[in-house]
Amino acid sequence: MRHLPLWRALALVLLLMGTGVAVASSSSRGSPDHYAFELVEREVKQGSGTTILVRLVDERTGKVVPDAVLFISRIDMSPDGMGSMTAPLELQADTLPGYYRFETDLSMEGAWALTLAAKIPGLPSPIQRRLVLQAVP
Repeated sequence: MRHLPLWRALALVLLLMGTGVAVASSSSRGSPDHYAFELVEREVKQGSGTTILVRLVDERTGKVVPDAVLFISRIDMSPDGMGSMTAPLELQADTLPGYYRFETDLSMEGAWALTLAAKIPGLPSPIQRRLVLQAVP
């Protein structure tokens, strides 16, 4: 019968404990399905210089998520059947953590789709959501 030296057994236990801690900390963020982008206002002014404010929320707690990295943002009129009608979309600096402020030029009244994707530290995959807002005169 073969025995592990005490120092090896201790190293194995510490390694397993460390792995358990890493798994526990990464799973504490949950799944990408637990997060949602939310429009602060569903109706915005049609025209140039329109501001759209969005927050990223952990739906389990209702709290905003301050440390996400936004890497995709697009706005188009696909809800009205005009997916090729896009508008420029520029991310602006915002002082509130977990909030994203965009400036755009919405050339037409109607429904616009805002598509966003973000990487949240601790999640294995990014989240992507599509929000529909209404441009009004």
